[in-house]
Amino acid sequence: MWCIALAAWLSVVAANSRSPHIVLIVADDLGWDDVGFHGSNEVQTPNIDALAAAGLVLQHHHVAPVCTPSRASLMTGKYAIHTGMQHKVIYGMEPRGLPLSERILPQYLKDLGYSTHLVGKWHLGSYKKAYLPCQRGFDTHTGFITGKIDMYDHTNMETGTWGFDFRRDPEIISHDLFGKYATDIYTEEAVKLIKYHNRTQPLFLVVAHSAVHSGNPYEPLRAPEDVVAKFSHIQDRQRQKFAGMLWKLDESVGKVMEALQESGLLSDSIVLFTSDNGGPAAGFNRNAASNYPLRGVKNTLWEGGVRAAAALFSPLLQKPSRLAPQRLHISDWLPTLYGAAGGDTSILKGIDGFNSWEALSKDLKTERTSVVHNIDDIFGSAAITINQWKLLKGTTYNGTWDGWYETSKRKGEYQIDATLQSRAAKAIRSLGLMPDKDKVFKMRAAASINCSQSTTAPIACNPLVAPCLFNIDDDPCERVNMAEKEPEILQKMLIKLKEINATAVPPNNRNLDLRGDPKYWGRVFVNFGDFVSENPSIIDL
Repeated sequence: MWCIALAAWLSVVAANSRSPHIVLIVADDLGWDDVGFHGSNEVQTPNIDALAAAGLVLQHHHVAPVCTPSRASLMTGKYAIHTGMQHKVIYGMEPRGLPLSERILPQYLKDLGYSTHLVGKWHLGSYKKAYLPCQRGFDTHTGFITGKIDMYDHTNMETGTWGFDFRRDPEIISHDLFGKYATDIYTEEAVKLIKYHNRTQPLFLVVAHSAVHSGNPYEPLRAPEDVVAKFSHIQDRQRQKFAGMLWKLDESVGKVMEALQESGLLSDSIVLFTSDNGGPAAGFNRNAASNYPLRGVKNTLWEGGVRAAAALFSPLLQKPSRLAPQRLHISDWLPTLYGAAGGDTSILKGIDGFNSWEALSKDLKTERTSVVHNIDDIFGSAAITINQWKLLKGTTYNGTWDGWYETSKRKGEYQIDATLQSRAAKAIRSLGLMPDKDKVFKMRAAASINCSQSTTAPIACNPLVAPCLFNIDDDPCERVNMAEKEPEILQKMLIKLKEINATAVPPNNRNLDLRGDPKYWGRVFVNFGDFVSENPSIIDL
């Protein structure tokens, strides 16, 4: 046993002398409370839970409320208001993308010698080839370019049309994969990239899942029937299917961790798991996620929309197996990962993200004291957090989705043995880094939010009538509006919001160009802007 532990320690010491392998696993629309490490018993996520237990539970990890702005921040290190990506998502017929003036994470990592690969979702622009992943720093891409696909037929129905959307790199449309479950495709491709990676070169791999995003209206949530059958204890049929999608996503995380260990890469890796935004609960987007007890859903600025389920694992962390109290924003990952890879972060000019690697590794304070959740002057909604105070002004959907949406997730028993015997746990245990049962339970209890025990009486908030103010550290469920009790703080927050908004660039949304309709391109979403003139045939969405 001593020899095994020594060998594991020596491998980690050796890893510190070179750039680490970096693996980002991005879930799509996963809710805060859809993971076991936040206290859910309804759907087991043993591999994700193992990764969290052996690493860091990122308890205050914030993202944008929808996917395009969030992914833009991940790639650029900037708030969406500083790239023009703050309003809505990009559509397949929309002639825009993440501005080409922005240098993004894989480009920076390639400067450090990384091999860079994207598997799964892009959604940062596709109307011209210049906006596609392989023109923006990724060596390869297997996946799709729009916002969502059906898990089996890989088509996307949006804005009154539909088309096939699955490809290998920019050119090869992957009709041969039709009918194969998307999560399995991503998993197999990720495992292959890891297995055949040249170990003398650092690896940057992004696995950007379709799950658990809704697909097309005819059957928005899909998973193999034998997997869905595992969740017969869940009465709601949509939640059953959601659970099946999540089970497959968790399985994928385990297989990726297993592949890293078998290929000898895990001892020298940083693995980040995160959702891109909050979950679409209670039928929002025909979905069945859960953010409870956090308030709101995807595409709202409540915590349920912008606080993500996230965990970080790495043998390079000096103080692992704990809840990380550090406040983080998804824009922090560009400087954090670039810095951890050995890059000189002083060259990263004009970004909003902070290099938080040392703070996370050693459990120190970060430089981040505030978060701009988003400012959308078209919707008339905005939210910022400064220290413990969160200001929310305006909202979306006329307030329809501003509530709390509970499921039966707390019923049942947590399957701790499934977590400890998962693929991810076995891979981590080979490095001598998997905590014991008691530690897993303690971390899980600490990561569970329960606002029902609060003795403070709720104070209603209607952000369509007046701005709301919350002490978000004491009241993460946003039940007690402090605006009237703390008028001075409210006014200071409103002044700060105005100052921040003065730095925003206008949203770069464009009207749809009907010439991008897949019906003109063999029912495939393509980079149509490379083949048509600059004079669009438009439709206002």
